[in-house]
Amino acid sequence: MTQQVRQEEEKMFQAVVFDMDGLMFDTERMIQRSWDVVGVRMGFGKMGKDIYHTLGLNNAERERYFKDTYGEDFPYLEFRENYRAEVHRDTVENGTPVKKGLYELLEVLREKKLRLAVATSSSYESAARLLEETAVFDYFDAVVTGNMVEHSKPAPDIYEKACTALGVSPEYALALEDSYNGIRSAHAAGMKVIMIPDLLTDSACVDDLLYGKMDSLSEVAEMFRKNGDDHSGQPSCAKQI
Repeated sequence: MTQQVRQEEEKMFQAVVFDMDGLMFDTERMIQRSWDVVGVRMGFGKMGKDIYHTLGLNNAERERYFKDTYGEDFPYLEFRENYRAEVHRDTVENGTPVKKGLYELLEVLREKKLRLAVATSSSYESAARLLEETAVFDYFDAVVTGNMVEHSKPAPDIYEKACTALGVSPEYALALEDSYNGIRSAHAAGMKVIMIPDLLTDSACVDDLLYGKMDSLSEVAEMFRKNGDDHSGQPSCAKQI
């Protein structure tokens, strides 16, 4: 992709859609730790490794994964209740870890008057609580959650719904993601996607779907800041794909 073509594309961005867990907040690691603790407590051993197979899945599909992996009699509801309690305890004691550059990026995008949404596989209750606790809820024009769509990531449903809620065509929207399922979902919806790695760092299996790859949300903020009021300019800090 030439610099001129990329500049023209960036001028067209009208909206940015954020994944939540692992992208805005460092909650995936909290969940992973809780699965280890609760898995041992319930007699299944450390289960944190299973998170790599469930990133981007909604609750129903996550339950299906655990039953397929540990047997149909796996007590998923008990497991979910226990690990959520563990995450809550961690949050009360240590707070919700906010990813580097989140507040900076939200301020830059607000200045640019871009429309913003969250597209998360979490429940609305969980998403709203996190967004409120971290004082970012009011930045967003829409919050679309896993229970609002029929098919979770990697299906395009959640990103399509987010773009519809914003009143923006997917081709004019940028998605920020950390998971393979999320990247596939946004790309299938027709959006440009930037990956900011979290638990998953190797992008080889999705490189052909990416608009770019950056180390943090601060780099995304810098991209928009350098692009000026018309969003033009090559994002010099991006690792181009």
